[in-house]
This record gives sequence, C-alpha cells and structure tokens, in this order.
Amino acid sequence: MRAVDIDAYFERVGFAAAASRDLATLEALHRLHPMAIPFENLSTLLREPIPLDTPALLAKLVARRRGGYCFEHNQLFADVLRTLGFEVTTLAARVVWGRIGQSLGPRTHMVLRVRVGADDYLSDVGFGGLTLTGPLRFELNIEQSTPHETFRFVHRDGELELEALVRGEWRPLYRFDLQEQLPIDFEVLNHFVATHPSSHFLTTLVAARRTPDGRYALKNRELAVYRGASKEERTIGSAAEIGRVLAETFGIELPRGPALDALLGSIAAQ
Repeated sequence: MRAVDIDAYFERVGFAAAASRDLATLEALHRLHPMAIPFENLSTLLREPIPLDTPALLAKLVARRRGGYCFEHNQLFADVLRTLGFEVTTLAARVVWGRIGQSLGPRTHMVLRVRVGADDYLSDVGFGGLTLTGPLRFELNIEQSTPHETFRFVHRDGELELEALVRGEWRPLYRFDLQEQLPIDFEVLNHFVATHPSSHFLTTLVAARRTPDGRYALKNRELAVYRGASKEERTIGSAAEIGRVLAETFGIELPRGPALDALLGSIAAQ
C-alpha cells in the first residue's frame, strides 16, 4: 500500500476536522464516505479493468470523482485508515442479501476489521444500497445503531452474519469469518466479479448513494428514493435521463464517448 493523499480524500468526502486514530474519526469518515462517493459499476459494464492499487483508486474515486463497487470502496477506505495509523485487516464475505431460498454463492465482498484501542469494529463503506454509515463493534446479538439503519451480528453455520433491521424485519446481508485475506486473494475475487459470465455486474447497471436522511438506489431504469420508512419509485425513460440521474442524483462524473452512449442507449431500450 502506498500512502494516500489524505488532503485530497478529505476534500472528496467533506471531512474538515482534525483526524486522529480514534473512534470519532472512524465514525465521521464512515458516515461521509458513502454520501460523497457513490457505489456504481459503469466500469464493468464498459469492460474496463478494475485495478485495486492505491494510485488507481485515488485517480478514479477521488480525482476523477467516479464511484466503484465494494473492492474499490473498501480497499480505498482501508488505505485511508492505515495512512492515519489504524490497524486494518481485510476480510472476505459471502453475500446472502436477496438470496433467500437459494444456495450460497462465493465470497464476493470485502469488509474491514478495524482496531480502535482495545476494541475491533466492522467497517464497510461499499455494500451498495444498504452500505453502513457507521462502524459496528464485533459483539454478538446486540442491536447497534448507525446514522441510518440498525444492525446486529449473529452466528450462522459457523460464521458471523450481519443483519439489518429493514421495515421491522431482520434481513441478512452477508456472512464472513475472521481469516485475513491478502491482496492477491482480492485480485482473484475482483477478477471473478468483473469478468465471470454469472456476475450481475456485467449485465445490470447498479448505482447507490447515501444521503443525510436516506438513500438513492438505481437498477437499470428503476430509480428508488428511500427516506425513513418511505419509498418512492419511478422508471427512467431515456438514455439522456439515465445519464442525468447518474450525474446529478448520484454525483458521478461520467466518462464521455461512444461506449457510454451505447451502454445507456441499450439500458434505456430494455
């Protein structure tokens, strides 16, 4: 890992306080990151490479003001925290959100274990629509509030499972264990997610961004706006409007060129 340009990252996420290796700094950055840097998969749809090295992540997510998916978000966040002096361990999770009644899939999600003093916290700024906006203590069977949803850890089939309280119901997000995963492990997982024919990131446009009081979620032409317990939905009608929503609602600095025009046109035609 190379040291992160902290000033550029702080400007990107809107962090203006003094940074320390403490819980207050971790909580503040964890809240700001998913509101400033969107979750999006334009690169996989455009068949672009997804490098996970520090310079590439800074160039894309910070300098070019794009977003990314979980490996990009959480690897950048890990680099930021390590630059600030935090002890960070990268872990791999198996997503179970939306897979009720289905067989388990591979481990295709990165999460972080962050040490603060004598305590360990789960940190995850890259889970799309239900991205955490605060770290969670590694403590079983207790409800933990964030600036948005409430979460808890439970034991499930020998692993830790993270659950979110959604409209009064506990919903599982992903399962994981505490075995450290090395950069080469995530290179393999990233390659699978970015190139394997079964990966939905190759066929479906996905974007998400937190707001102070809710979140935006886009799946192809379907835009959902969540505020508290309310949900508003609408279908986007044209390629031009999809582009405007990505730029204005999600804050993505769109790449220009015929490849993006063709992609948005194909999505609008679905």
